[in-house]
Amino acid sequence: MKITLKDGSVKEYQSGMSVYEIAKDLSEGLARVACAAEIDGKVVDLRTVVDKDCTLNILTFNDDGGKAAYRHTASHVLAQAVKRLYPEAKLAIGPAIENGFYYDFDIAPFDREALDKLEAEMKKIIKEGHEIKRFSLPRNEAIAFMKEKGEIYKVELIEELPEDAEITFYQQGEFVDLCAGPHLMNTKELKAIKLISSSGAYWRGSEKNKMLTRVYGTAFNKNADLDAYLAHLEDIKKRDHNKLGRELEIFTTVDVIGQGLPLLMPKGAKIIQTLQRWIEDEEERRGYMRTKTPLMAKKDLYVISDHWNHYKEGMFVIGDENKEDSEIFALRPMTCPFQYYVYKQSPKSYRDLPCRYAETSTLFRNEDSGEMHGLTRVRQFTISEGHLIVTPEQVEEEFAGCLELAMYCLKTLGLDKDVTYRLSKWDPNNKEKYLGDEKDWERMQNKMREMLIKNGVEFVEAEGEAAFYGPKLDIQAKNVYGKEDTMITIQLDFILAERFDMTYVDANGEKKRPYIIHRTSIGCYERTLAWLIEKYAGMLPTWLCPEQVRILPISEKYHDYARKVKEELQNNNVLVTVDERAEKIGYKIREARLDRIPYMLIVGQKEEEEGMVSVRSRYLGDEGPKPLATFVEDICREIRTKEIRKIEVTE
Repeated sequence: MKITLKDGSVKEYQSGMSVYEIAKDLSEGLARVACAAEIDGKVVDLRTVVDKDCTLNILTFNDDGGKAAYRHTASHVLAQAVKRLYPEAKLAIGPAIENGFYYDFDIAPFDREALDKLEAEMKKIIKEGHEIKRFSLPRNEAIAFMKEKGEIYKVELIEELPEDAEITFYQQGEFVDLCAGPHLMNTKELKAIKLISSSGAYWRGSEKNKMLTRVYGTAFNKNADLDAYLAHLEDIKKRDHNKLGRELEIFTTVDVIGQGLPLLMPKGAKIIQTLQRWIEDEEERRGYMRTKTPLMAKKDLYVISDHWNHYKEGMFVIGDENKEDSEIFALRPMTCPFQYYVYKQSPKSYRDLPCRYAETSTLFRNEDSGEMHGLTRVRQFTISEGHLIVTPEQVEEEFAGCLELAMYCLKTLGLDKDVTYRLSKWDPNNKEKYLGDEKDWERMQNKMREMLIKNGVEFVEAEGEAAFYGPKLDIQAKNVYGKEDTMITIQLDFILAERFDMTYVDANGEKKRPYIIHRTSIGCYERTLAWLIEKYAGMLPTWLCPEQVRILPISEKYHDYARKVKEELQNNNVLVTVDERAEKIGYKIREARLDRIPYMLIVGQKEEEEGMVSVRSRYLGDEGPKPLATFVEDICREIRTKEIRKIEVTE
């Protein structure tokens, strides 16, 4: 048989050999670090026997497939440790994930002490060096085998497999688990492991099922890499907006108010106000007309748009649908149908288009309780929403304008390097989820693809992520934990103009249907705020800070001068406070640093006599004395230009 390797070379063998044996024949060193392999593009076990011509790629920990096999093995070692220390625990699932692995167990939650004991048992299992063996059973025998062990969740998984499916198991020592693999050859190949945390997780992700205990862990092939990752996790904890945003008193949540309904405190409200004023002014400069529409509407509106059929489960409905005479309302999950009626209030010709509407919209979406997280997943939020009604000939130029606006906003906020772009398409295998026919969808998706290429955007494509009325460009970003969310979106709509009977008169005097572009410029303000907190670890660019300067008088004698400095800054629209507490100056400086204040101005006798301020910043540390007028000029320029100063010192 002829084996074509990754570098294009070909090896010939007379009879079937396992992948591991081939790796060993190629290099003893390669065999030692091999974790799995790809045969004709499919990831397989090192135990897999190769008995025909194929392409073969040996995977190490440096490859995604190899890393997954390595960490999947670690998840089985975790499960073995749990069964040793807690025999009553029932096994659910335990996959490898991006930065490690997890395993779900039907057992009471584990605290940190219990996790440490489990981790110690895992290291013991690794040291024992159990050979990992793979075997298979017919479906009925597999079910009986798992029933005998009392593994009810494994039985449920097997029963859903086809009658003729190969049911495979992996065994290491006394431990056996239902699994498709691949895995390492021996537990001793695991080098560096760590259990990170424990949390609750519904069986199969449904809140209708039992809550299980999920244990997260990670594994590396070098202790140094594990140490670096753990240091990274510590940095994440410092940046997590859900923790840091509360510590800095930017937002809070209250149980009696409800999940997904955060309270923006004065600092958070000021940041949002600054963002909102900037966006609204920028949109107006680009020809947008502002609307203000109701927060709710009758069911009838959503029936016309078809949101009632496609989105009702995500809406807050007001009224009793079971009563014939009850008037049904719903809080709005979007603004588009409202703005369509603004458009329809007067006849439009092609000369009136494009018609650009923008609104700072408060929206409501009935998210599942398990999805709520800080400011990133909420039930009430505010969005920089806009809809452009355009002729077919204007689609390309207006789409480019929406894209340029989004990119300008990202660059101004310093976030442009942190995003990816996704063309979100319909799912042709689930056509009932969408309006329109296949021909229209392919045409519009091709149009969006062409526009993205023309505008030099590097993007990926994803089926099933489109809105029900058209394809969209989603600008994606990850939070500190690696979870991806959509931050900004631009959608092409070729359906709703007809449903709302929207028209314009073309140059020939004929009535035509416009196209609609749905877009956001900065997306959801709350989610953007969370993103900024994590990006800058709470140290937002000066222009966004709710407190830009704090004046620190050395003693009470200099309060009058401090107030004079404050007045001068306020007259120039700088957000400034004076710390008049009877505390030592060192204490005041530490407090200001903890509050992430960009600038501290220390004033005493010399500063008052010379009309100066002693400047300390989070950018350069002690910047020394400056004339007050010079400092005012510098900070006003920084705020006006929305400069993002680099932090060059760590005090």
